[in-house]
Amino acid sequence: MSTTTAVMWEARAVDGRGGELLEWARAQVLAREPVRREVFRAPQERVLVITWWQTGPAGAGESPELPELPEPAADLIARPVHRWRFESVELT
Repeated sequence: MSTTTAVMWEARAVDGRGGELLEWARAQVLAREPVRREVFRAPQERVLVITWWQTGPAGAGESPELPELPEPAADLIARPVHRWRFESVELT
């Protein structure tokens, strides 16, 4: 049985460039299509992208290779990108 892995990518733009970072993130093409992709914006010029992937069985060992958004140009972001992976354990 496969599981779902959510890959979260979050960046904070340099002041005044949040809209540009949002458009940059929306324009990124991944090596393959996820099951779902959602883009969010937040105060302080932050952008969050979550992609959902069907992966192997839960607890099957190492995390699978999944496409991720790259690091934007250094002059667009206020700090390095944060990335997290989560494995689904329950759906209600």
